Amino acid sequence: MLTNPVILSVLVMSILCLLKLNVLIALILAALVGGTAAGMPISKTMEVLIGGMGGNSQTALSYILLGALAAAIHKTGAAEVLSIKIAGWIKGKKIILLFIFAIVACLSGTVIPVHIAFIPILIPPLLSLMNKLKMDRRGAACALAFGLKAPYIAWPIGYGLIFHGIIKDQMVANGMPVTLDMVWKATWVGGLAMLVGFIISLFTYRKPRDYEIVSIEEEQVAAVKEEVKVTSAHIATLLAGVAALGIQLAFGSLPLGAIVGLAIMIGARAIKWSDMDEMLSGGIKMMGLIAFVMLVAAGYAAVIRETGGVESLVNAAAGAMGGSKPVAAFVMLLLGLLVTMGIGTSFGTVPILAAIYVPLCIAIGFSPKSTILLIAIAGALGDAGSPASDTALGPTAGLSVDGQHDHIWDTCVPTFLHYNIPLFILGLIGALMFT
Repeated sequence: MLTNPVILSVLVMSILCLLKLNVLIALILAALVGGTAAGMPISKTMEVLIGGMGGNSQTALSYILLGALAAAIHKTGAAEVLSIKIAGWIKGKKIILLFIFAIVACLSGTVIPVHIAFIPILIPPLLSLMNKLKMDRRGAACALAFGLKAPYIAWPIGYGLIFHGIIKDQMVANGMPVTLDMVWKATWVGGLAMLVGFIISLFTYRKPRDYEIVSIEEEQVAAVKEEVKVTSAHIATLLAGVAALGIQLAFGSLPLGAIVGLAIMIGARAIKWSDMDEMLSGGIKMMGLIAFVMLVAAGYAAVIRETGGVESLVNAAAGAMGGSKPVAAFVMLLLGLLVTMGIGTSFGTVPILAAIYVPLCIAIGFSPKSTILLIAIAGALGDAGSPASDTALGPTAGLSVDGQHDHIWDTCVPTFLHYNIPLFILGLIGALMFT
């Protein structure tokens, strides 16, 4: 089984990612290893890789345009106004601030789809206040990770529509017909697991933790103290976010929603027509790498399918599992954890996992609902704890501005423990219940 091209390819990809090689290069090299192991010429492997990249073209376009929308929102100063208002709302209560972080993070992937772009804008001005409250920033990292991750797992809104769409498309491509509305009826289990982890984190990090009271950036400190007014540009920004959500729900298209949101901001003069090049460049800078990872991941999945190693792996794995669904579910979730920890993105992991999981689930007798949940949870596992994941990189970007927050021990380890353990346990139980 170790000579199977799929196993060799996934191992190479995981090891290279764990060694911090760029994800794009790791995926390409892993595809070449898989193709070579299957006896495919290198030219043929590259042809299949490039040809398969179109499978995630809509996803890549969504990321670029949503990045442009995020850059436009940043330019209006709307997120900074929100951070200043928050400082006045909490009145010294740490738990309220944690819930605000979680709620704003939820909104960043749904109602106002700016993803992690809000964190470097919202969090730094609040660090001085957090230090005075002696808030343990590990709890803040967990709150932000919950809001960034739980919505896309559970709801087909914003980035969740992208995630659920990838699951549906890849399951169909690998021989199991499902519809988009079937996905959330299974993935709510993952959202529940995230909620459990978040609640536990509130108790784990409730004790005060001392931080040195140091100034961050002078303009940020001044901004917190300065009285701000809500302008027409801020109102237009809010309307643009609501319109982007409405268009996405009405037409099922995030790119169209982002275009409409940008059009509203230009029409209301929240941003200038001449600034559009800057906005698009900002979107590419912010989300470009993720977009290309999505494209290459789809091409990688195409190579994996072309090798023919999936069928032999399915047969060998099904035989080794003895038809045991609990064993099969456990192994698939464990594989998902390892792969996602290496790649750092659940979105890019789904095409890879689906190529293996769908035939295996069919062979063992899992229902489509169980298969959806296994793919979704396996893809999400590791995302919160991976050093290369946006779910970890985003919180660290905001919480480490004054040099008192460690990426590995204060973000990755806490989020890994609090979210991946509940996801694994409830994912395993849910997959067996849905069968």
